[in-house]
Amino acid sequence: MSYSVGQVAGYAGVTVRTLHHYDDIGLLVPSERSHAGHRRYNDADLDRLQQILFYRELGFPLDEVAALLDDPDADPRAHLRRQHELLTARIEKLQKMAAAVEHAMEARKMGINLTPEEKFEVFGDKDPEQYADEAEARWGSTEAYAESQRRAASYTKEDWKRMQAEVADWGERYDALMAAGEAPTGERAMDMAEEHRQHICRWFYECPYELHQCLGEMYVADERFKAFYDSMRPGLAEHLRDAITANAARHTS
Repeated sequence: MSYSVGQVAGYAGVTVRTLHHYDDIGLLVPSERSHAGHRRYNDADLDRLQQILFYRELGFPLDEVAALLDDPDADPRAHLRRQHELLTARIEKLQKMAAAVEHAMEARKMGINLTPEEKFEVFGDKDPEQYADEAEARWGSTEAYAESQRRAASYTKEDWKRMQAEVADWGERYDALMAAGEAPTGERAMDMAEEHRQHICRWFYECPYELHQCLGEMYVADERFKAFYDSMRPGLAEHLRDAITANAARHTS
């Protein structure tokens, strides 16, 4: 059984012009011609077109598709296995993206903005978009950012609520600590700094003491983060930075 170019275009969801182009460049030459010279495609041609469209969907340029399909040593089943692996990886990536969008939609209903900048600012963490290059320069990679994104994409609305409640509770206790005159080098202040570090480890990524000290400096140097911490209590950003430094010293000395 054979099919006209119009039928094949309809089946495959491509234009007749595309099929003509594939014929012109030798990528998909129809196996038959009618008495009037019109293109006719058989089932083998449709199988090849399916392979072409799979590879095109995966971003392969036409010349690479031709080289892959015309390899005399290639097993058709190997093509399918490879395409299945590539498509599965793409599906997993898209599912993660869809989950992230879903969480963002839910969070917006709650009044929580989950864009990278505001998400990390709200919860007292670093803004990975702005500081990714700095992190790579200082710490050799952006693995912490990648890990934080992986974790955040899996969080539910309840997770974000619980995280926000933890931050609010921590802020109230740190306010009380400062009101009581606790020095940044005091045991209570250092314990609060350690709790802050553990919060990052638990919710976002592993935060060693060196990285925590860099974040502490950023909380003071960057106006956005300084405003966030000082909104809990004036001067808290500097107090926390000093407590983070003292806490790191007692654990690494």
